[in-house]
Amino acid sequence: MVTHAIILAGGKGERLKHIAGDLPKPMVEMGAKPMLLWQIEWLKSHGIKNFVVAVSYKRKVIQDFFGDGTKFNVHIEYSIEEEPLGRGGALKQAWQHHSIKDQPRIVATNADEMTNADLGEMIKFHEKNSALVTMLLMQYQAHYDLVKVDQDDHIVAFDLKPFLPYWVNAGVYILEKDIQPLFPDKGDHEVETFPKLPKDRFLGYKGHGFWRAVDSSKDLKEATTFWTTGKTDFY
Repeated sequence: MVTHAIILAGGKGERLKHIAGDLPKPMVEMGAKPMLLWQIEWLKSHGIKNFVVAVSYKRKVIQDFFGDGTKFNVHIEYSIEEEPLGRGGALKQAWQHHSIKDQPRIVATNADEMTNADLGEMIKFHEKNSALVTMLLMQYQAHYDLVKVDQDDHIVAFDLKPFLPYWVNAGVYILEKDIQPLFPDKGDHEVETFPKLPKDRFLGYKGHGFWRAVDSSKDLKEATTFWTTGKTDFY
């Protein structure tokens, strides 16, 4: 069972600046809730109630809204990034927090990646395979409609934003305590940590459902539509 999570929430959201204004990216609203709250609620629905939120830019906005988590029936503490550490450095610093450092297994996420994948099944997969790291993978969906033509260049069909035979890193990880020392003090874990892992214990779990990395107003609109209505038809 996993009960603790680290959420990386230090982003400025420069590509959403026209929407976010001076807000930190995790506090951009999706249907009257900050995206960080949606993610906490998703994690909570899978039994995770203890959080260390790694904060940096405009951190007081996040801390004032969430406090210690009591009003959301969770427990929240904060890891403050005083200088840029990179994702791997921010995660390592948060992992050394007294409330989480002794946990044998944790979940780590990026605050701006929204999914409803079944985390419970991912944890079972991780445990069954004795993995050190399990990465959530989601099938890549084309951003545009694909057009099929025959040998005479006649258009014969449209494929509306199809799922392609590729998988992307969805920004959710299950991590064993043993690999904590491998994370950099500064830098990116995908560059400096993951290549060092033994191949047979570094696994990808193929999830299903909704996933968006919220990097544009279009992503935000689609994520909001899904979380507030359950609809995935964005045409």
